[in-house]
Amino acid sequence: MASQAKPDIRQGAPSAGARHVDGVRAGSSGPRHVAIIMDGNGRWAKKRFLPRIAGHKAGVEAVRRVARAALDLKLECLTLYAFSSENWKRPAAEVADLMGLLRHFIQSDLDEFHANGIRLRIIGNYRALDPSLVELIEAAVARTAGNKGPIVAIALNYGAQDELVRAVQSLAERVKAGEMSVADIAAGDIDAHLDTAALPPLDLLIRTSGEQRLSNFMLWQAAYAELYFTDMLWPDFDGRALAQALDSFRMRDRRFGGL
Repeated sequence: MASQAKPDIRQGAPSAGARHVDGVRAGSSGPRHVAIIMDGNGRWAKKRFLPRIAGHKAGVEAVRRVARAALDLKLECLTLYAFSSENWKRPAAEVADLMGLLRHFIQSDLDEFHANGIRLRIIGNYRALDPSLVELIEAAVARTAGNKGPIVAIALNYGAQDELVRAVQSLAERVKAGEMSVADIAAGDIDAHLDTAALPPLDLLIRTSGEQRLSNFMLWQAAYAELYFTDMLWPDFDGRALAQALDSFRMRDRRFGGL
């Protein structure tokens, strides 16, 4: 879990067909699935003597930049931690602002996502949100379901412990129904009952703002993921910062417990 501050960016002549983000080459040996804990909106706003909502709005702009960069960098899946199951503890006005930004983002950006072939997925207990927002989310997911491009998964009302509890409850129901025995339960069965069952295995987990913890995010999936921490606040994160994280990943020696 070593912190990565400013890893070197590898420059060089691109191979045929390679695409770029801010001059950084998109390599062929990078991660398939990258997840990001988007942290630091409030601190970004505080440093500028702005209200917290200004930081959240700037964070939405960072989402747009990074989603576009993910296309150029040929990621198969990008998962973004947008709203945790613990974020309900924040002031009601801030929660309302966040939900309003989510609603606006879907309405304003869905056409671009669809045009770029992006498949929108949701993880977390999003059906506990306002019914009109749930309807909007499900319509957006349905509209992009047939696309062939990368997946952008948004974690909404998500908590990894809650996800694991729901997975175990589903397996317990199967045991109760006689579909399987307790002895039959394996790691793959838990995988298959997680919100991320249809996503590629997680390769790289990024956290912005200098904090070095997982904050109840993708705990099961991160078992062998590489971790990358940066002091950069989320509203400042962009395609170059994402490319730097991917370059750091390429320099890691992933042994998965072996030699």
